[in-house]
Amino acid sequence: MNDCQLYLVTPPALDPAAFAPDLARALDAGAVAAVQLRLTDATDDAVLRAVDVLRPVAQERDVAFILNGRPDLARRTGCDGVHIDAPDLQDGTELARIRAILGEDLQLGVSCRDSRDLAMRAGEAGADYVSFGAFFPSASVETPVLADPALLAWWTTMMELPVVAIGGITPANCAPLVQAGADFLAVIGAVWSHPDGPAAGVRAMNAAIDAA
Repeated sequence: MNDCQLYLVTPPALDPAAFAPDLARALDAGAVAAVQLRLTDATDDAVLRAVDVLRPVAQERDVAFILNGRPDLARRTGCDGVHIDAPDLQDGTELARIRAILGEDLQLGVSCRDSRDLAMRAGEAGADYVSFGAFFPSASVETPVLADPALLAWWTTMMELPVVAIGGITPANCAPLVQAGADFLAVIGAVWSHPDGPAAGVRAMNAAIDAA
């Protein structure tokens, strides 16, 4: 068994009350390190409602609850951290501003696509982890780049900061990412669109990680 762990990202649109039982079933089905709430084009009110409903489901199971893109709301609503996109940042000053909002106790994750430079700058600016991807085409999000698993191997050899792999990851294709040293595999469709339900998706992903 290896040290790679599952990191769930929510669908880009959801009804919190309807999604909560699915989230609970997924988290009860096997080991999950974190859940990232990633709502596309949602209003602040919609994000706050979703956090209010879904955060306790994760935290009651000792699973970190990460909010995408909104450090202010993450701090205000008791989330465990925030995940942001490095290409949206102008310089290290912006990362320092976000870290100041979060304080030292909340996690800061940064998407770096396939850029070693962005990842190194994010680490220097106080990120707690970086993510690379997309590694495979994804039906859930746009995939402007396809990263090479060698990027993960380089990062884990050179850096101590944890790294997340994301983008089109399934039980069938995850082995090279695990073998390259990914600390976490971030998945959306492999769990939430699994034909037998999200619990089966979590079990399938964890079995594939263990087998890699």
